Amino acid sequence: MNSKPIRREQQVFSITSAKVSQSEEIGKRQKRYAISMGIRTACFVLAVVFWSHVLWLAWVFIAGAVLLPYTSVVLANAGVRKKSPGPDPFDQEPFGELPSGEKND
Repeated sequence: MNSKPIRREQQVFSITSAKVSQSEEIGKRQKRYAISMGIRTACFVLAVVFWSHVLWLAWVFIAGAVLLPYTSVVLANAGVRKKSPGPDPFDQEPFGELPSGEKND
């Protein structure tokens, strides 16, 4: 008999649904906040620079410098987004039964 093995696509399961560690989460939030505050500082400096040249642009930078602290705090306190839990390993379709070991001659 020339029977080739049936090749099935294997399904990959997630082995854990653990969250990101608290120290890693805090580090990411601190980095986002620091970047946002750097942008706020740049907006303030640019507002001062453009105040005597292009007044409307200076007001845009002032608005950025005023609104960024609020959005930075909200984003920093937002935390980590939840990842999808993945497939349920206990709710899978069975592959079927194995053939019996008996030989019928």
